[in-house]
Amino acid sequence: MKASMRGRLEQLTRRLTEVDALLASPETASNMDGFRKLSRERSELEPVVMGFKSYMDTEADIDTAIEMLGDPDMKDMAEDELKAGRARLEQLALDLQLLLLPKDPDDGRSLFIEVRAGTGGDESALFAGDLLRMYTRYAERQRWQVEIMSASESELGGYKEVILRVAGDGAYGTLKFESGGHRVQRVPETEAQGRIHTSACTVAVMPEADELAEVNINPADLRVDTFRASGAGGQHVNKTDSAVRMTHLPTGIVVECQDDRSQHRNRDKALKVLAARIKDREVRERQAKEAAQRKSLVGSGDRSERIRTYNFPQGRVTDHRINLTLYKLQQVMDGDMTELLTALGAEHQAELLAALSDD
Repeated sequence: MKASMRGRLEQLTRRLTEVDALLASPETASNMDGFRKLSRERSELEPVVMGFKSYMDTEADIDTAIEMLGDPDMKDMAEDELKAGRARLEQLALDLQLLLLPKDPDDGRSLFIEVRAGTGGDESALFAGDLLRMYTRYAERQRWQVEIMSASESELGGYKEVILRVAGDGAYGTLKFESGGHRVQRVPETEAQGRIHTSACTVAVMPEADELAEVNINPADLRVDTFRASGAGGQHVNKTDSAVRMTHLPTGIVVECQDDRSQHRNRDKALKVLAARIKDREVRERQAKEAAQRKSLVGSGDRSERIRTYNFPQGRVTDHRINLTLYKLQQVMDGDMTELLTALGAEHQAELLAALSDD
């Protein structure tokens, strides 16, 4: 283990002792915000410190085994313990490296997924509906809550644009690499001659922002317009101006919400989406600067980048960033995304490890 890594682990061990003392103090007990922050910090520190303790215990076991080598009666057992201890030490060092990787502070948050139809007309809008269903099914498998915040439906039943809120622990960390261009290749239902068409959608995944604590939105910077919700007709069309269009004047970001019959709830939804978009814009601007130094393969979040192709005639889905092809397209479209998402997470982890080794 490098001296710098050991020094970092010793520092974290001392910090855990400090946090435990602070949590036990009466002052902290009377400050719920401070108590929550310290509790969260402790939950992050504990696995690292416990892993370091196991590493040091294993080092001590190895030293004991080396001393035993000089005793002829204990030599065979010492050699076995030495071999096992060194293998265990190597694995513990790798585990600690992973625990020390820089963490995205947004990983534990809920998120918004925006799906926009792109090239391909009606077929692209239908594909947007398929992607919405895929993410919804996956979220339900994880027992996360899903809510459509805003939707602009197409005439054939798809979506020109749809925004989905996914609430659940670790949701953003799991789905954050879905941002980018998604392409579909299939024979549309409206295609009489059976020709394969290519269509595309753009997906944006944004962590939910605490608009009060993280994004400073000045009410004077907002223009809020209300209008009558549009729809397919009949009883679902609102007879009052319940739909809300919110424009953030400094950035030009516009959000519309009309799915709820209450103007107040539509306004709340629009503000949440607006805060997430502003936060996302700031994050992407920061990432663009960092990318000038080192571009991450799966974490660039470039919306113009084609990241995945869904080929229906061949029953395959291909993620172009990690050259992964799975011949289980229907399962993926039904929300079985675990293999894809795990592979993307592993690749990102490998990149971070490589960058850590270079430092």
